[in-house]
Amino acid sequence: MRKVFLLFVALVFLSCNSYKYGARGETTESSNLTFGMVKSKIIKGETKQSEILKLFGSPNIITKNKSNKEIWSYSKMSIVKKGGQTSFLAGERASASSSTKSFDLIITFDDNDTVNDYSVVSTKF
Repeated sequence: MRKVFLLFVALVFLSCNSYKYGARGETTESSNLTFGMVKSKIIKGETKQSEILKLFGSPNIITKNKSNKEIWSYSKMSIVKKGGQTSFLAGERASASSSTKSFDLIITFDDNDTVNDYSVVSTKF
């Protein structure tokens, strides 16, 4: 009976915590991919691809535009789920909620592997 009670307490505790999930459902960790890091570290005409790699790691997508310039795209998404509290004794259940944040960074490089331009799109809903 004691094991069942401990299992019940553990399940209630887990259901009441907030969780952060990445785009594929994996638990996320803190990242350098923030608006502050982008604004403070990326300088058009100066920052090199190697510096971008050190800051943010490998991009999610690498493409080329019409001018044959290389474009790197970074995307970060998190879903915060807040489970409702359940009281089986009182017969009550609070509603669960979630919010989603996304952050996209698109960097265009020139022929010398230097940042030519970049844009940031951030949403929260």
